[in-house]
Amino acid sequence: THTHTHIHTKKPNQKTLKDFLILRKNKTHSHQQDLLIEIFLKFLHKFKNSLTHKPKMSSAQSEKQTLFIASLIIFWYSSNIGVLLLNKLLLSNYGFSFPIFLTMCHMSACAVLSYVSIVFLKIVPFQRIKSRSQFLRIATLSIVFCGSVVGGNISLRYLPVSFNQAVGATTPFFTALFAYLITQKREAWITYGCLVPVVAGVVIASGGEPSFHLYGFIMCIGATAARAFKSVLQGVLLSNEGEKLNSMNLLLYMSPIAVLVLLPATLVMEPNVIDATITLAITHRYLVLLILINSIMAYGANLLNFLVTKHTSALTLQVLGNAKGAVAVVISILLFRNPVTFIGIAGYAMTVMGVVAYGESKRRIK
Repeated sequence: THTHTHIHTKKPNQKTLKDFLILRKNKTHSHQQDLLIEIFLKFLHKFKNSLTHKPKMSSAQSEKQTLFIASLIIFWYSSNIGVLLLNKLLLSNYGFSFPIFLTMCHMSACAVLSYVSIVFLKIVPFQRIKSRSQFLRIATLSIVFCGSVVGGNISLRYLPVSFNQAVGATTPFFTALFAYLITQKREAWITYGCLVPVVAGVVIASGGEPSFHLYGFIMCIGATAARAFKSVLQGVLLSNEGEKLNSMNLLLYMSPIAVLVLLPATLVMEPNVIDATITLAITHRYLVLLILINSIMAYGANLLNFLVTKHTSALTLQVLGNAKGAVAVVISILLFRNPVTFIGIAGYAMTVMGVVAYGESKRRIK
């Protein structure tokens, strides 16, 4: 009887344990299912929220944005081309033959207006110089920058704007050259191949230029090379993340240094600038006003270049930059009526097409 009872009582215990394990397994399984369902529902809820609460840009806002970018581009074109044409007008037509002094006026305006717009108007956050070595690197960039602007202004005394722009379009060639020499950076062969028409175009344009002037041409090539050298140097000298400055802060520090470099250069190389300016101002009553407007526009061109870069893509900027040169050429020919030849136009067109192809090949290889 005892044995029977023992067996009888053992069975229900075994069954209970088995039931408990099945129940536990089912509970765990159902808990996992619940958890998965809960996660999925949360995801759906978040996804739904992201669709419903996504800040949709209304058609009015979209129109405003388009209008704002279009206005920026128009002002950018106006300031860039305006500075170029005013430089030409002052240096050639007005007989104001002081390119170093004119550059110093530009840099003085950039120094004052950069300070006002960054420190008081807070257009961009103010970035401090962190070390003596960073300051020396900015000073080096400033001297190269000075050289490029002065060279460009000297060339405008002797060359028409159209030819000046054709030579200036070869900047990518010098940028690729300096990038290879300084940083050993190599491009694909197809990219280098695109630079052949860039250089060939300028050679053709030079042969077909009725107003060709060797000294002006050398100065223009020098200015273009210095501009390219500055962009490569900037990438090398300010490559440290902690020391990178945006273009407006860089201008804030570079322009006062440029003024300090240009002041002695003006006194030595253009000693009679003040007397000549007073004499010219008596003959041309708007001369001083034109120099002032020109200097403010030089700052405006830098500011708008920064804003257009910020609000558009790199490709848009590249296309706009190429078109800007062509627009400047057309306006200058209409305004100054300088003679142009078919060979000159063909050479410039070849250069621009080479620059476009170069930019496109770089973008595709990236």
